[in-house]
Amino acid sequence: MKKEKPQKVHFISLGCPKNLIDSEVMAGLLNKSGRRLTQSADDADIVIVNTCGFIDAAKEESLEEILTLAQKKKSSRQELKIVVAGCLAQRYGKELLAEIAEVDLFIGTGEVGNIVQHIKNLDNADFRRQGIISKPKFLMNYHHPRIIPAKAASAYIKISDGCSNCCTYCAIPSIRGRARSRMPKDILREAELLAVRGVKEIIIIGQDTTAYGKDLKSQPRLAQLLKEMARIRGIRWIRLLYAHPAHISNDLMEVIAEENKICSYIDLPIQHIDDHILKTMNRRVTAAQIKAVITQARNIIPELALRTSFIVGFPGETQKRFEKLLNFVRETKFDHLGVFTYSREEGTTAANIKTQIPKIEKDRRHDLIMTEQIAISHSINNSLIGTMQEVIIEEKSDRPDFDLIGRSRRQAPEIDGITYLKGTNAKISSIIKCKIISADDYDLFGEII
Repeated sequence: MKKEKPQKVHFISLGCPKNLIDSEVMAGLLNKSGRRLTQSADDADIVIVNTCGFIDAAKEESLEEILTLAQKKKSSRQELKIVVAGCLAQRYGKELLAEIAEVDLFIGTGEVGNIVQHIKNLDNADFRRQGIISKPKFLMNYHHPRIIPAKAASAYIKISDGCSNCCTYCAIPSIRGRARSRMPKDILREAELLAVRGVKEIIIIGQDTTAYGKDLKSQPRLAQLLKEMARIRGIRWIRLLYAHPAHISNDLMEVIAEENKICSYIDLPIQHIDDHILKTMNRRVTAAQIKAVITQARNIIPELALRTSFIVGFPGETQKRFEKLLNFVRETKFDHLGVFTYSREEGTTAANIKTQIPKIEKDRRHDLIMTEQIAISHSINNSLIGTMQEVIIEEKSDRPDFDLIGRSRRQAPEIDGITYLKGTNAKISSIIKCKIISADDYDLFGEII
């Protein structure tokens, strides 16, 4: 009897690293079930698009990917199965089911752990197109297999899912559910398994990493978790993202300063500095508290690299309130900074505020802050010329004057700049020392020592 070929599945993962982990878990579960993962949609029997549905730009990107696949199926690949998963499906799955006939299945964020059964159901003779949007309660654990690149030097660990902060501009609680923390032992076991696979950098993520453990009876502390993670053999760097300024604590800062493995790097999304805007956003923190946290962090952690993000054009952001934010950027001099223009999201409290800002003005304010940040970033990078930096090697460079591309302890993947390196005596995924010889607005250039 002729053995059937395994189904070939291709993943398109969009959005944030938290979504990427869901894709890695679904890919791991399908691979374990006997499906074969493929790098090309053209070669696949099933394409799974794990979507983002957070803000307008992300929704547009997700819809563009879905419609491109739908057109491919309609014109030349009628047998192709299309599955739309993730945040956009959780938020709009029922509506999209009626609008995009080429998609066979929509599944929400709560269905990550059930992906094998869903794919199996696609082959049933009586299968009908449907949207399965359950309550977003899924929380991964270390037993879930993850597909990450074989030679990956870095990997994310999601210590929690969901969010209970309920910021007025944000739909995440309705998409991802309330905050749910993993047990420390479970997280540490996953870190150990990643270390065995050769991962050298662990990047801690969650919707709000500094709210970690508050929902658990044992009330574990993030500071203690990081301290124990630093004891794991093979792990060289630990990096913290998504720390809320209202929740970051002195004991966490002290652990970052004390533990050599923990990068002197904090991602601290601030969103705004005007008290009226902060209150309207329901950020539960004041401008004075934010400034005190930044001062404390820089006092406690030597050579701290501080990243933040802001929202401009939030309803009620007068010119005076915007200028307060712009002056704060000039004075504080963040190492890395991202700016979002406010996206009016249906179902959020802020969407009903009458004092909305025109798009052209939101874009102008975005460009003003980023122009200011370019000069700040360039100055900070220039101050690093002549210093010694540890760099994790990620890939070969396509520039003729530099051989390799990596990241320093000061640079998180995707969101910050990179470090170009001269010298071929270093392997991909290794951590080396280099001397910084030049810099530009966002990137560093070094020679391997």
